[in-house]
Amino acid sequence: MRETTHKTDWGAVVGRVTGVLVLLTGILLAAGLCAASPSSDNPVPSIFQPHSTPAESIYHLSRFVLTITALIFLVVFGLLAYAVVKFRRTTDEDKSEPAQVYGSTQIELAWTVIPILIVVVLFLATARVIHAIQDAPKPATAVEVTVIGHQFWWEFRYPGLGIVTANELHVPVSDPARPTPTFLKLLSADTDHSFWVPQLAGKTDLIPNRVNEMWMDPHRTGIYLGQCAQYCGTQHAKMLLQVSVDSPEDFEAWARAQKQPANQEEKEVAGRRVFETTACINCHAVSRTAATGRFGPDLTHLMSRSTIAAGAAENTGKNLRLWIQNPDAIKPGSLMPAMKLSDADLDALVRYLETLR
Repeated sequence: MRETTHKTDWGAVVGRVTGVLVLLTGILLAAGLCAASPSSDNPVPSIFQPHSTPAESIYHLSRFVLTITALIFLVVFGLLAYAVVKFRRTTDEDKSEPAQVYGSTQIELAWTVIPILIVVVLFLATARVIHAIQDAPKPATAVEVTVIGHQFWWEFRYPGLGIVTANELHVPVSDPARPTPTFLKLLSADTDHSFWVPQLAGKTDLIPNRVNEMWMDPHRTGIYLGQCAQYCGTQHAKMLLQVSVDSPEDFEAWARAQKQPANQEEKEVAGRRVFETTACINCHAVSRTAATGRFGPDLTHLMSRSTIAAGAAENTGKNLRLWIQNPDAIKPGSLMPAMKLSDADLDALVRYLETLR
């Protein structure tokens, strides 16, 4: 009888094992980064650090789904690695075709029933979270805000308070003992947008000729960042938004200040004249003036906001001057036209706008 000697190609084995270890290391590193808690001063919002009931529900669902899919991956990858190593080709092995298996009822039932059960479990878990978020009752203490998406900025209207502002949404913190959630009615003035503040709620689209709704009940005061999550044109990436979660006292103080009419300082009458005699009033509104435009943000309390151009630049006199003179220098492709004013008129206009607090 002829003996067959099998020589193992240890170089190939080491290469395969090294590749497997590198892949597993990458997977563990990615999982660690996802599970890690971002530092408090991290400007990048994370769905893994929720501060509102809807965001917490989405977070727990995400952890559940990631756990199941990770287990599936480990089982499949483990079987694949075992087959690759166990049944690897050697240099002196028999080249004849191995025994063929043409069917196994048990195996076929297993790889049919198990995936169906997994999909059903994931479907039921997801449906439960969707129902809890979308069908949540609106308490009498809720704050109502109408959100209108524009290219490329956000308009916020508080119908119960008579307040109109832009790009920076103020909401009260919600105490579990005295819930004060904020319910948002989402509209679009032009094309599709998507409202997303990862730490407070999931994405909800703003679609022309359709009303969508969402809500949030922030549990901690602070600034939460978000942006449009649906491509809406050239400056989609700079259609940012900021949610300021205030204490009940601070929110009431902010609301009182926003209800006040625009500042009418007599010393800046020249700048106001420039504002009211140029195309500014066709797009912008300032209370108790001839400006009643709706195409651009309401400027009644412009300087109470920390940014301009939907978060593209800090709200400073220097940036405001540049924004009026050459919008493309801050936000290329924006719909804000360059006003082409003389230096004297531009300076006067900026000084007037700086009084709108």
